[in-house]
Amino acid sequence: MNHPLFHDRVQAGQALGAALDGYAGRPDLLVLALPRGGVPVGLQVARALRAPLDVFLVRKLGVPGHEELAMGAIASGGVRVLNDEVVSLLSIPESVIEAAAEREGRELERREREYRDSRPPPDVRGRAVILVDDGLATGSTMRAAASAVRALGPTSVTVAVPVAAAEICQQLRREVDRVVCLATPEPFQAVGLWYQDFSETSDAEVRELLARAADTRAIEEP
Repeated sequence: MNHPLFHDRVQAGQALGAALDGYAGRPDLLVLALPRGGVPVGLQVARALRAPLDVFLVRKLGVPGHEELAMGAIASGGVRVLNDEVVSLLSIPESVIEAAAEREGRELERREREYRDSRPPPDVRGRAVILVDDGLATGSTMRAAASAVRALGPTSVTVAVPVAAAEICQQLRREVDRVVCLATPEPFQAVGLWYQDFSETSDAEVRELLARAADTRAIEEP
């Protein structure tokens, strides 16, 4: 029987923040959380490291008829990343990719408005970015996020999660500068198994947490 490793996302984020202590106080640091479950984790990390927090939205571009198979992804900042291997293997025409990108782009824009209100997307260029989520099972969303963030010109990309499948952490280590996984239990099965409270994070909670993070930064800044 599996025993939870974390009480909830807040406690997991506090533990993750402690593990990332070496980044604390860096003026170029930016914490980007994947909504929705990554945001409460990311808030605790940002607080511990005295860094700004924002969300980084990613939408997978699924192959028509096999949506679970990603032919690419779009992300915050107008980034589009294609899985060239899948596109080539299945001879997917540009028109199909464009249609999927337009459809998912509308949803991404809706979520951007929902979460960020009038705040502009974060400027990633020249920043040391820490990408945070509440856990990684398949890692597909995080891999897309990491590729998209890289395209925006950061100085480094670190992926940080409380819990993940060991093989996913190994894959990501080949794609980013550093990976911090607090726990890689076997068998992994699902992220939620390792939390006592894994209740869904709502859109309203995401907005509230981001506003709280922005207010905290405004108070801290001279």
